Amino acid sequence: MDTLFATFGSGNCFKAHLVMEQLSIAHNVRWIDVLKGEQKAPDFLDLNPNGTVPFLLTSQGKGITESNAMLWYLAKGSDLFPQSNMAETETIQWMIFEQTKLEPFISPARFFSVILPERKQEMAGQIKDWQGRAAVGMERLNAHLSAQAFMVDNRYSIADIAIFGYVHVADEAGLDFGLYPAIAQWIERVEDQSGYQQILSYKPAA
Repeated sequence: MDTLFATFGSGNCFKAHLVMEQLSIAHNVRWIDVLKGEQKAPDFLDLNPNGTVPFLLTSQGKGITESNAMLWYLAKGSDLFPQSNMAETETIQWMIFEQTKLEPFISPARFFSVILPERKQEMAGQIKDWQGRAAVGMERLNAHLSAQAFMVDNRYSIADIAIFGYVHVADEAGLDFGLYPAIAQWIERVEDQSGYQQILSYKPAA
């Protein structure tokens, strides 16, 4: 059985979990508390020398460290996987876009706003900069979704899940969905998909 090492509330960790839930892939979740530095613990570094989460340990004992690579591995051969060579290419493009134009800015702005709010005032200048950079990506994404229902080929796929992970909580990073109506409507469509679970629906035991 695959094991997902995850931290609670992480958009990147949520992406892999969502795919496994929607494809009914049996898996375990092992919780890593990054605020306590558990991702740098020796036993975890033995498994994943990168010291990052999410980390997927497959049933074959292979490790995968990048969230979008996990989506590719988990969805291969399913209805969530792109259905043509061009769709694969476009999906990769959007996955790279997500990791370079959205996640690097939405994630830290959200982190210091709602996950570690005691540092929000201290980080106010950087949060404003992250919000400005995220807005550029959000505008591009909104324009794309204004012309189609889903990210690639007008069908729900891992391209949507890759983008969705952090974009659907962009309001927690201080971004206004009212400025991005096509994104807001797309979020509703994703949430209507069979097997969808909210980002905080899976959580560590008390």
